[in-house]
Amino acid sequence: MAAPVVWFEIAGRDRDALARFYGELLGWTVDADNPRGYGMVTTGSKGGISGGIFAPDGGVGEYVSFYASVERLEDRLAHAERLGAKVVQKPTPISETARVAMFLDPEGHRIGLTEGS
Repeated sequence: MAAPVVWFEIAGRDRDALARFYGELLGWTVDADNPRGYGMVTTGSKGGISGGIFAPDGGVGEYVSFYASVERLEDRLAHAERLGAKVVQKPTPISETARVAMFLDPEGHRIGLTEGS
């Protein structure tokens, strides 16, 4: 089954500067008025996907990523590992009905998988 891209994420040292940059460049609106200060991106376009801009804490570092929606999250992660990926975030609940996980592809790109809604 094909997995659609449902979210993107930009993680960098200065969330506010990144929000201004992408807002001015692409006309995006970024709302970080939430307890975690995670910048929820609205692109304002039809047919596009939403995303987030944030400053990661801990040792994650900066990255640009996308998230694909899948079924059987653990199976997909195991398949990714067989193909040469390294799981860097095991399945983690993000709501009562959704989970997210992340892996590094064989070249080190951080990619997310989501399951549920």
